[in-house]
Amino acid sequence: QVHVVESGGGLVQAGGSLRLSCAASGLPFSMYALGWFRQAPGKEREFVAAISWTSSSTEYGDSVKGRFTIYRDDAKNTVFLQMNSLEPEDTAVYYCAVKGGNYFYLPSRPHEEYDYWGQGTQVTVSS
Repeated sequence: QVHVVESGGGLVQAGGSLRLSCAASGLPFSMYALGWFRQAPGKEREFVAAISWTSSSTEYGDSVKGRFTIYRDDAKNTVFLQMNSLEPEDTAVYYCAVKGGNYFYLPSRPHEEYDYWGQGTQVTVSS
């Protein structure tokens, strides 16, 4: 059974930084692309970032490009999201997800292409 668990959320002032972590088990972690998404109250789930199975390819949502960095440590079965220059608009529940489908090793933006999800971690940025 696949388990995905996020951690690292919290309350931070605008301009600050946070690092989210996501540990996945129950699958050959290094073979899968991984993604981060977020959802604010009353809004649709939004793509944040994704990384390929070899870290050779990454993608970022337009609203976080240049501020957030996704990276992975396959020895620890963990993917990270380093978030810098945080803004109140970044306030949301952040979810980690494991890619599915035939191209499970490549990053992509649609959340429908991810099969396994964590429970989410709250990030709140105060102004």
